[in-house]
Amino acid sequence: MTDLPFDDTTDFENADRGFLGALSPGVVKAADGRVVWDGDAYDFLRADCPDTVHPSLWRQSRLTARQGLYEVTDRVYQVRGLDLSNMTLVEGERGVVVIDPLISAETAAAALALYRTHRGDRPVTGLVYTHSHGDHFGGARGVLPHGTEDGVPVIAPAGFLEHAVSENVYAGNAMLRRAGYMYGDHLPRGPEGQVGIGLGSATSTGTITLIPPTVDITRTGQEETVDGVRIVFQLTPGTEAPAEMNFLFPELRALCLAENATHNLHNILTLRGAVVRDARIWARYLDEAIEYFHGRYDVAFASHHWPTWGHDEVVLFLSRQRDLYAYLHDQTLRRLNDGLTGPEIAEELRLPPDLERSWHARGYYGSLSHNVKAVYQRYLGWYDGNPAHLWEHPPVELAKRYVEAVGGAAVALAKARGYAEAGDLRFAATLLNHVVFAEPDDTAAKEELAAVYTVLGRGAENGTWRNFYLTAALELREGTGRAPFDTSNPEMLSALTVEMLIDSVALRIDGPRAWDERLTVDLVLTDEQRRYRLTLQNGVLTHRAAPLDRAPRTPAGLTLTLTRPQLLGVLAGGSPDGIAAEGDPALIGRLLGLTTRPDPGFPIVTP
Repeated sequence: MTDLPFDDTTDFENADRGFLGALSPGVVKAADGRVVWDGDAYDFLRADCPDTVHPSLWRQSRLTARQGLYEVTDRVYQVRGLDLSNMTLVEGERGVVVIDPLISAETAAAALALYRTHRGDRPVTGLVYTHSHGDHFGGARGVLPHGTEDGVPVIAPAGFLEHAVSENVYAGNAMLRRAGYMYGDHLPRGPEGQVGIGLGSATSTGTITLIPPTVDITRTGQEETVDGVRIVFQLTPGTEAPAEMNFLFPELRALCLAENATHNLHNILTLRGAVVRDARIWARYLDEAIEYFHGRYDVAFASHHWPTWGHDEVVLFLSRQRDLYAYLHDQTLRRLNDGLTGPEIAEELRLPPDLERSWHARGYYGSLSHNVKAVYQRYLGWYDGNPAHLWEHPPVELAKRYVEAVGGAAVALAKARGYAEAGDLRFAATLLNHVVFAEPDDTAAKEELAAVYTVLGRGAENGTWRNFYLTAALELREGTGRAPFDTSNPEMLSALTVEMLIDSVALRIDGPRAWDERLTVDLVLTDEQRRYRLTLQNGVLTHRAAPLDRAPRTPAGLTLTLTRPQLLGVLAGGSPDGIAAEGDPALIGRLLGLTTRPDPGFPIVTP
């Protein structure tokens, strides 16, 4: 850490460049008065770094906490520090094209109002989503309220809508719970708690919305003109998101890098959980961007952090980012093929000195350690080849046996204290975790583990590691919290395909309770001219789609003829009364009665 160039102030100069004004106070509220964003809570970062925070993370947090409207170049502006992500605004002939409208409608509206305060009351004449993550589309209604979107193109990469909503269907509850840890949602803001997450300060907690795209970008080289602004696109699927794109404003000589190149090492597998990303293809698309856009820009900006000015500086930045992901990928594969496991590779791998000393390659959001394990997982999965790990006991039963083997909980606790005092906090945490899972009512073990997690968190350079450790310590002392907000709002639900809606029911079927059930339900969607046959047997709900003119081979126990909005109401538990039904109307109630509701506050650090 002493080798890091703390005397290099380039990032601070770039983060402050073009500043026009800030929202004051830096607080955004919902219509009911609830605070959904408080940037002023990070004013403590103006002080010198305390001994409770890693100095490198403190530096990064000071940079990401900067808030206000910034001029990037002629006609290109960014609002930073009003959410986890940036909102970029490009001035056209009549109005302004908005890129990535933050997480919440409330923060997006505040960002647009801040822009208008300094640049005039220009209408929104275009909306661009760089990729399919919620912090880049959730505030759409804050810039295009209902009734104002007619004639306004909404541009997104191919596959955007499916990927934007699918996470919320398949693993949304678990991801949201873990995201609370990752972002430190329940931690106090301050030197003892949450200081940021590396990618930004925090996530807003307002109203998540979604306006479906009207224009799909399907190929690199595709051009679109919005309000007189010409845009040239590069598709980058499978990089930081399944659907993502970079794009150039040729006349403005400005390059948008979405979230493919930011001022930190990103995640190959985010700690909240996701499908493992492809570091190999990520590096290749960055290299393609260097060549494809070469000579056509003077500044590059992204949907997080601050821009990079100067063509040669951007090329250097992109080259190092490319090398970062390529090195991580290739060296993990090299050692994997030597027989090392993910944890073993993560323990030994270090970056080349040029990358290690580059601030934008530091692991503030992703980490070298967990990204190496993600690359291993992508190629070889969870199993490391050692048969001792093939059929291990689950955590509680494993913990009971470990504690018994060392001589009981008291002995294990004493040994863990010894490891902690000797500086081996990692093994102290492992041993104490076994005690907590074996003896969940042992308050001394919980407190000891919380103390170890606190020290580990304070020493973490990675913002998400810090938040995980400190949130775990909080929950050991105070119990579990609940997820801060729910993404299953009407607009998100309306974007789901019928197949996704049916899947959302199938994933909640209580298999053992449904083992002996046999039923079929036909859903005839008149507005889509499709029939969906739902079959429940062996605890599994499956479905088939067919055109209405194709008669089913066997009759269903119940046929509902309805529209898609009516289907949404039925699947949400509403009454099918008023819907044309043929057969036993009780079947839909039987089917939905076999589903369960996930617990948004399920325990993570206790059994």
